[in-house]
Amino acid sequence: MKIQRIPFTEFKKIYSRVPRLCVEVVLVSENKILLTKRSIPPAIGQWHTPGGTVLKGETLEMTVKRVAKEELGVSVKVVKFLGVIEYKSFINHYSQDISLPFLVETKSKKTIKLDGHADKYDFFKEIPRNTIKELKDYYLKNLGIRSSRKDCC
Repeated sequence: MKIQRIPFTEFKKIYSRVPRLCVEVVLVSENKILLTKRSIPPAIGQWHTPGGTVLKGETLEMTVKRVAKEELGVSVKVVKFLGVIEYKSFINHYSQDISLPFLVETKSKKTIKLDGHADKYDFFKEIPRNTIKELKDYYLKNLGIRSSRKDCC
């Protein structure tokens, strides 16, 4: 089966009616987690984990690898599945996102190269205040990453 994207207007129409299944690329280096600053809706200007929609015909592992390549410009190896994040605050946008975060490691020492989904990235020991709420809550509860008392960058 050939994997392909659908036009954005169709994407919005579909996901305004049903939940959207996504994956998240959780990259940790030297005990710091990679976050990118969103440059597209929803949550413009907030820190988040790179992620994307599972396309018809893709396995979850394929999706993780595709998203890492597209959004970060790196090849990754999936290490393990971390759980489920339900983005309730996105419901008023156009979709209800259910995301599956996967811990990954890079296959090479390539420099991260962002696409148009984010305009900045950094590795954090503490989660910045201006991080998407559900993501921040998930990391605090499930991964033991502390919250920063200040906004970042």
